[in-house]
Amino acid sequence: MTTSTPETSNTSTSTSTSNVAAAAAADAAAKAAEQYIAAWNETDAARRLDLLQAGWTEDARYIDPMAKAEGRTQIAALIEGVQQRFPGFRFKLKGTPDAHGEHLRFSWMLGPEGAQDLIEGTDFARLAAGKLQAVTGFLDKVPVGA
Repeated sequence: MTTSTPETSNTSTSTSTSNVAAAAAADAAAKAAEQYIAAWNETDAARRLDLLQAGWTEDARYIDPMAKAEGRTQIAALIEGVQQRFPGFRFKLKGTPDAHGEHLRFSWMLGPEGAQDLIEGTDFARLAAGKLQAVTGFLDKVPVGA
């Protein structure tokens, strides 16, 4: 029979609470990244705006080496422009999203559906109440001429 001292019990509870918090953060990170990818893949403008309203704050901002957008309407227009430039391409998550507090990091791939992905990137985001508030994108792999 094992007895637990108050110190052992508190450590166990603290570790358990920490594990639950880490799991919740991982779930929130995955959900935010999946919503982000869904918005970039949505070709219907009204549904895309619905996704942005559900997953992004009203004052959301997006920036990468090629574009900058402020607010859901500009972000929706930016996404539409990317879809026009790369018709038939789809975004997919690469690896597992990672979060620390209100900060989120995830990588993605972009390419024609059913073919090799041509473009890869990593995005860093700040969340507010579980919604994307600011996203900074980096392009990790871009073919010449893209």
